[in-house]
Amino acid sequence: MSSAFTTEITEGIAELVICKPPVNALNSDEWLALAAQIDALGANQDVRVVIIRAEGRGFCAGVDIKELDANPDLIVRVNAGNYATFRAIHLCAVPVIVAVHGFVLGGGIGISGAADIVLASECASFALPEVDRGAMGGGAHLQRLFPVQKVRHMFFTGEAVSAPDAMQYGFIERLVSKDELPAAAREIAAKIAAKSPAMIRIAKEALNGIEDGNLEQKYRWEQGFTLEAYTTSDSAETRRAFVEKRDARF
Repeated sequence: MSSAFTTEITEGIAELVICKPPVNALNSDEWLALAAQIDALGANQDVRVVIIRAEGRGFCAGVDIKELDANPDLIVRVNAGNYATFRAIHLCAVPVIVAVHGFVLGGGIGISGAADIVLASECASFALPEVDRGAMGGGAHLQRLFPVQKVRHMFFTGEAVSAPDAMQYGFIERLVSKDELPAAAREIAAKIAAKSPAMIRIAKEALNGIEDGNLEQKYRWEQGFTLEAYTTSDSAETRRAFVEKRDARF
């Protein structure tokens, strides 16, 4: 298992905790390991529900920009890891609860948008600064959280939306303090874990089947544009500026 996260299973509840200081930005190997772990949890008949949360300053800052700046060719592997992780969550055989705090960026949006239930701390904020990082992707998952025009505003501007402001859009099941977040997630998970495991697994598959569109196909469409973006000099400049902590020059 990757050192970027830990997993514990108690009374049918699997709790996966991301912890990679300073900002929970995962590299290509870690994204692939995360996907494999979520797949394994879904296949484990002892698991009735999965919680994904994080320790540290924020939930997840997405991909490791420093890794990609040093080796741009890894974008294909990063894309594969992102796709596999979000797919594993969305198509997990059991419900997945995501409990977020602080910054929810890039891949953090993918994790949240792929989940069945989202809880947030009052300090959480959601943003998809892909344009400012020379990338694409994540809009399909953001659109499971916010309406179309809000998604476009967030994508084009890179601006964040605080969890209290996001409550109006209806995707946050519960807004609590940061300290209350783990317990709130476990409370909901316990209600699900007490149900018939067979019925919950059937229900998860049934609910996925009635969704509009195909989340995985839409995200793969976006990822093609990520590769196109990476062929431009502007994309390389955004990553270099990020690493050097300066404004990008176009």
